[in-house]
Amino acid sequence: MRRAAAIAGVVVLALAGAATWALVPARLPATAVAAEGTGDAARGEQVFWAGGCASCHATPGGEATQLGGGEPLVTPFGTFHAPNISSDREAGIGAWSLADFANAMQRGVDPAGAPLYPAFPYTSYARMSAGDVADLHAYLLSLPSVSGVAPPNDLRFPFNIRRAVAVWQKVFLDPEPVAALTPDASDEVKRGQYLVEGPGHCGECHTPRSFGGLGAVDRSQWLAGGPAPDGKGSIPNITPGGPIGAWSQDEIAEYLATGFTPDFDSVGGSMAEVQANLSHLPRSDLDAIAAYLKAVPAIAGTASGR
Repeated sequence: MRRAAAIAGVVVLALAGAATWALVPARLPATAVAAEGTGDAARGEQVFWAGGCASCHATPGGEATQLGGGEPLVTPFGTFHAPNISSDREAGIGAWSLADFANAMQRGVDPAGAPLYPAFPYTSYARMSAGDVADLHAYLLSLPSVSGVAPPNDLRFPFNIRRAVAVWQKVFLDPEPVAALTPDASDEVKRGQYLVEGPGHCGECHTPRSFGGLGAVDRSQWLAGGPAPDGKGSIPNITPGGPIGAWSQDEIAEYLATGFTPDFDSVGGSMAEVQANLSHLPRSDLDAIAAYLKAVPAIAGTASGR
């Protein structure tokens, strides 16, 4: 009896430990975080535009660098409100250390240790370099302070159980590259992969999501298009098997730079804001993004046609 009770006690403790582990977000090891104060704000500005930070966090009606929190994002899970990420020490991230910022960006953990919802695309930012994260932190702290705290998220049950997001992270937060490039892939293609899969987080919109996977992107359909995150319309397939498959690398880069397609149509919808952000990048980065999009596996069909 005593032995059975002891074994039962060990099992209970093991289960409790496993549950505790699953509900505690994983932080970055200290060796994965750049040294405090090493970030360069000038370099960070390029990361800011690559990441499209203003698209979600800019104060409505304000400048792109006024990051008091943006428009609400209405999704099948409920409504998300992007927070204030200005340099304000009370309402924003002005009091965050670089480690605080890096853990939010790359592990989805706030300074208090609570998991962040993946409406914030840290699943992509997890692939960023420590240097780029430090540079972005330095740049954000150089921007104006904006007061005011964003409203809380309004999510349906059970998605409003924030602690459970840590379990989702254990399963779906994977910092490894998505596309398997050929061994002879050029440095340009590799740079494009970094930009698209990391700070650019293009797959967050251009890849369909598996709701059996609680909204995680379906990597088997990488960049093949899908329903818009807000449920309004669809996002196109940007693999070589989609509508831009006939475009040359230079035509894709020109579209990202100017907003004009090869047949002189202009960018529209939610992509207009993305293109405006990307237009701030050097042409070499736009060429790299285009090279990567020509190199990923082709998937036939379109977002609305599958």
